[in-house]
Amino acid sequence: MASKATKNAGTGKSLLIVESPSKVKTIAGYLGDAYEVESSMGHIRDLPQPSELPTDMKKGPYGKFAVDVEHEFDPYYVVNPDKKKKVTELKRKLKDADALYLATDGDREGEAIAWHLLQVLKPKVPVYRLTFPEITREAIERGFAQLREIDQDLVDAQETRRILDRLYGYEISPVLWRKVSSGLSAGRVQSVATRLVVQRERERIAFVPADYWDLTGTFSRPEGQDAGRAFTARLSSLNGRRVATGKDFTDRGELKASGQNAPAALDEAVATALAAGLQDAEFSVRSLETKPYTRRPAAPFTTSTLQQEAARKLRFTSRTTMRVAQRLYENGYITYMRTDSVALSDQAVNAARSQAKELYGAEFVPASKRVYASKSKNAQEAHEAVRPAGDTFRTPSQVRSQLSVDEFKLYELIWKRTVASQMEDAKGSTATVRLGATATSAAGEHSGADAEFSASGTVITFRGFLAAYEEGRDVNPDLAQENSKQSEKSEDKRLPVMAEGDALDASEVTADGHTTTPPARYTEASLVKTLDELGIGRPSTYAATISTIMDRGYVQVRGSALIPSWLAFSVVRLLEEHFSDYVDYDFTAELEEDLDRIARGEAERVKWLAGFYFGDTASEPGLKPLVDDLGEIDARAVNSIPVTDEITLRVGKFGPYLETGGTVDPETGELTDPVRANVPLDLAPDELTPEKAKELMEIGKADGRELGVNPDTGRMIVAKDGRYGPYVTEVIPEPTQAELDAIPTEYYKNGKPKPKKVERPKPNTASLFSSMNLQDITLDDALKLLSLPRVLGEDTDGETITVQNGRYGPYLKKGSDSRSIGSEDQIFTITLDEAKTIYAQPKQRGRQAAKPPLADLGADPLTEKRMVIKDGRFGAYITDGETNVTVPRAEAIEQITAARASQLLAEKRAKGPAPAKSTSRSRSTAKGGAAKSGTAKSSTAKRGTAKTGATKTGAAKGGTTRKTTTRKTAGAGRTATT
Repeated sequence: MASKATKNAGTGKSLLIVESPSKVKTIAGYLGDAYEVESSMGHIRDLPQPSELPTDMKKGPYGKFAVDVEHEFDPYYVVNPDKKKKVTELKRKLKDADALYLATDGDREGEAIAWHLLQVLKPKVPVYRLTFPEITREAIERGFAQLREIDQDLVDAQETRRILDRLYGYEISPVLWRKVSSGLSAGRVQSVATRLVVQRERERIAFVPADYWDLTGTFSRPEGQDAGRAFTARLSSLNGRRVATGKDFTDRGELKASGQNAPAALDEAVATALAAGLQDAEFSVRSLETKPYTRRPAAPFTTSTLQQEAARKLRFTSRTTMRVAQRLYENGYITYMRTDSVALSDQAVNAARSQAKELYGAEFVPASKRVYASKSKNAQEAHEAVRPAGDTFRTPSQVRSQLSVDEFKLYELIWKRTVASQMEDAKGSTATVRLGATATSAAGEHSGADAEFSASGTVITFRGFLAAYEEGRDVNPDLAQENSKQSEKSEDKRLPVMAEGDALDASEVTADGHTTTPPARYTEASLVKTLDELGIGRPSTYAATISTIMDRGYVQVRGSALIPSWLAFSVVRLLEEHFSDYVDYDFTAELEEDLDRIARGEAERVKWLAGFYFGDTASEPGLKPLVDDLGEIDARAVNSIPVTDEITLRVGKFGPYLETGGTVDPETGELTDPVRANVPLDLAPDELTPEKAKELMEIGKADGRELGVNPDTGRMIVAKDGRYGPYVTEVIPEPTQAELDAIPTEYYKNGKPKPKKVERPKPNTASLFSSMNLQDITLDDALKLLSLPRVLGEDTDGETITVQNGRYGPYLKKGSDSRSIGSEDQIFTITLDEAKTIYAQPKQRGRQAAKPPLADLGADPLTEKRMVIKDGRFGAYITDGETNVTVPRAEAIEQITAARASQLLAEKRAKGPAPAKSTSRSRSTAKGGAAKSGTAKSSTAKRGTAKTGATKTGAAKGGTTRKTTTRKTAGAGRTATT
C-alpha cells in the first residue's frame, strides 16, 4: 500500500489526516505502520461571531461580519475553541512526519477543511491531496494512485458559500428581530424552504372543496372462460360526455373546463337515479384494448433520493438518514453519501450485475450495462451514486450482525436500489375494457341514458428488477384512507378474459359521493424532492435546513406532515414584501448555479460576492443597498392576517391571538379596548376558518363564559382563555361611586393627586386540568377546581396534609415536605390513609440509589474496558468507567451494538474534555495568535516539483508562479494561497 505513494527520505512516518475519527482505525489497518492516521474532527476553523472578535477589531472593517467586505471580502478565521487541543496535537505529530496527506472528503466542504488544515499546520514537508469515495482497501489504493493538489476552485466556492450565508443572515435577520420577534433567523435556503411550506398552507386556506358523484359497478361474465370472476369498473361517460373526477376541479371548487369541453359533474340525485336505472340493465363489452407494459428500474441513489426513499419506506427524518449514512460510510459499508451523481463506477456496475445474476438468475440481468446520467451540470458533491462499498458487494444477510437496526435498514435499502438498477425491465401487458348499457325506466327522467364504464388491469409476466426492489411513492399525509389506496399495487391486477360484444352481469351498481381535497402538505420527503427539483441548496444540507426551520418554530410536524406556524406566515410575508428576490425560487437556484460556476473555475469569487452584496447595475442593486434603503416597515401589518372582515389574527410576542373591535387613538394610532382571544397552538392555520375564529372570540371575550354563581361567595364564576392557558375565576364587582367617594384624597410628593382606589380581594382562580376542555367546563367542575388545595386531614405527627395541583403536576404537601402523586384525577379521589402511606416511605433526597445498567455491551475492542448503557439524569448514556457519551436521540437503546458503542466512545475521547469557559473569549482568541488588523503583505510562494508525479500542494503546474493574497486568520498566520 505504501509503495503507491512517493515517500521522502526520512525515518518518520507519513501523517494522513481524515475528517472523522470513525475512519481512523479502518484506514490505519489498510495502510500499515508506514502511516499515522489522525482525524481533524471536522472543521478546525470558521468565521467567529462578531462579538468574539478581538477588541481592537470590533470597530474595524471586520466588526460587522468577521469579513472585510471593502477589501475583497477577506474572511477572518479563528481556530474553534474546542479544536485548539487537536490542532496542537496535529502540529506535534507533523514535526516527526516526512509527508502530509490530506484525505478529507472530496466535496467542497472537505476541500475547504483540507485547505484550512494546510493554512494552520504550515507543513514543511511535501503535502499531497487525495480522497476516498469509500473506505475500502481498493478505494484507498486508487486514492494513492491519484494524488493531486488542493482544488482552489472548490475551496473558493465553499468560502463564497460561507461568506454569502454570513452576509445574508446578518443583514436580513436583524430586520426580523425588529419587526417580527427576537431570536429569529433568515437563511438562503431555510427561508425559501419555509416559504414553500407556508405557500402550500395558503393554498389549503384558500381551497374551496367541490362535491361530485360517480358510479361503481361490479361485473362478471355469466358463462365461458373466467365465468363468475368479478371485477369492478367506474362510470367514465354519460351520453358520450366524460364524467368529472376530482382532478377536473380547480382549487376554487370550479370545473377547469367550460362549454362543450366541460365534463359532466354528477350530483347525488342524478347519480342515485342512474344507479337504480342500471341495476337491471343489460351490459356488454364495447371495446377491449391491450398494450405492452414496461417499467424501468430507478437510478441509484443520490443524497436527495436517498433521503426521500428513507422517509417513505423507513420513516426516517432527513437528519436520521444522513446520520446513519455517515456511520455506514465511515465504517466502510457504503460510498460517500453526499452526491448529486447517479453514475456508478465500472467496478460497481460489475458487482451489481454479478450479484443480480447470482441471486436472481441470468435472465434478470440485461445484456448491456445500464448507464444513468446525472441531471446536475456539476455533480460536485462527490464521485458516484450512493451504493454499497467495495468492488464486490456484501449482501444484507452478510452484514446484519455487524450493524444496528437503523444501519441495517438503510444498508439494505441502498443495496436493493443499487442491484435493481442493473437488472432487466419489468414486463407485462395492460388491458383496458369499456362496457356499457342503457338506463331503464327506474332511472326516472334519466331513463334511456347511455352509461359507459371502464376498467383496466396490468399483468406482470416478467418481474425483472421488481424481484429486488420497487421505488416508493409520495402520498398525501393528511388522508390516511387515501394513503392506503395509494399504497395498493396497481400491477398484477388481471381482468377476466373478455371479447368485444360479450354480455356482462352487473351484480351491484352503487352511487358514490366524493369531495375534492386540498393540496397535500409537504412531508420531509416531498419537501426534499421539491427543493432538489427547483435546484435550491445542496441535498447534503437539506437535513440541517429542515431541522433549522423546526428549531426556529417556523414548522412543526403532525404525523409526517409539515405544518407552518403563524410566526412563519409573518416572516415569509416580510421577506416577500421587502426581500422578494431573496426568497424567489429561481433567484435562489441561480445562486447555487453561480457557486457551481465558481467551483468549475468559470467565475471569480471576489467579483461575484461584490455583485451580490454591492450590486452590479441599477436594476440589480445588491443586498447592501436594499437593506440601506429599506424604508419603514409596518410591523403591525406584517404580523396581521385577516380572518374575517371583523376578526384579524395577530402574531404577538407570546404567540398568535385573534383581535376584533377597539378604537384607534388619533394621536398615537394605537388600538385601545380591543377584544382578544388566544389561538390554540395545536390548531393548524388552514383549520382557522371564519366559523372557528368566531367561536374562539366568543370564548375569549373579556368577561369570559359565565358558568354560574359560587354559592359560598355569591360571585359569578367565568371560564377564560389566558396567556398561560384556560382557567376559571370569580368576578370581583367594580367599586361603587359611594365607595370611591368615601376614600380621602391623597397626594404624591410632586403635588399630583393620587387616583382613588378601592382595595378589593384577589379573585379566586384555578387552571383547568389538562384533561378538561374550556368549552365543556361546568359550574361543578369550576367549584371543584376553586376548592383546591383540598385538605385531607392530619398525619400522625399532627401536621395537616393537603393535595393540590402545581407547576409540575399534582402533589401532596405537609408543611415543607411535598410528594408527587400519579395523576390529576387523584386530586379529588386520594384518601388520607393513602397519603399517610406515601409519607411513611422515605423521601429520596440528593443522589438516588444506583440503578442497574440498562444493557451490558461487553469489552471495548479498543480499550478492553467494560461498556454498559446506564440511565442518567439527562437520559441514557454509554460509559466504560472513564468516558461517558449520551445515546443519540435517533437511536434506540436496543439498537446500540458493541461496535457502535465503541465508536461513540472513541469519538468522545477524541474530542477531549469540554473547553473551560472564559470570561473574555476575545482575549483568549487574541492570545492564541490572532492576526492584527491592517493591510497584509502579498507574497510569492516558492514552487517545487514533487517526486514521481505526486505534486506538492501549492505547486503551480509548468513551473509558473501563482499570485497569493492575504486572508486574516487567527492561530494560523495571515497568508493563504488563492
